[in-house]
Amino acid sequence: MSMFAFRSCVLAVLFVSMPLLFASFGQAAEFKMGVVDPQSVLEKSKAGKRALEGLKEYVSTRQKLLGKDEEELRNTEKQLKEQAPKWTDTEKKEKEGQFRTKVQDFQKRAQEFNLELQKKQKELVDEYMKKISAATQTVAEKGGVALVVDKGSEQTVKIVIYHKDAIDITEQVIKEFDRVNK
Repeated sequence: MSMFAFRSCVLAVLFVSMPLLFASFGQAAEFKMGVVDPQSVLEKSKAGKRALEGLKEYVSTRQKLLGKDEEELRNTEKQLKEQAPKWTDTEKKEKEGQFRTKVQDFQKRAQEFNLELQKKQKELVDEYMKKISAATQTVAEKGGVALVVDKGSEQTVKIVIYHKDAIDITEQVIKEFDRVNK
């Protein structure tokens, strides 16, 4: 291929690709990004506050039950120490065995409670993240935002190190979330 033919080919490719190049720059200029803090949406929205309050009530009720069981164990232990001198060795071993069984049962209930609580928390977070994602999508589509990033918080993994306040759509997402989840 001659040098003239090569130059002609290159110029033709440039002329054809220039409009595409400028179009892509035009799209880049219109690209909008946003950040959202899902933790804030959960904590500040009306539905999120209700859900967290329900979880707190559940925890409080369970803790009261475990507290009563723990108090009962302390009283039993105190009685065992007071009455131990009156018992034979066989009676002491029997009572101590019964007490150990009660302690183990209590520990098992406490462990089951913690597992149950973790499960409830995970279910709550999973359910609300779906709702928060839907509200975020609605706000982003209305605002022409092409990409929304979870900015994280002190309680969660912080993903965004810096952002301008203008791109934070958390408050709009809270309003949309409240509008949809009454």
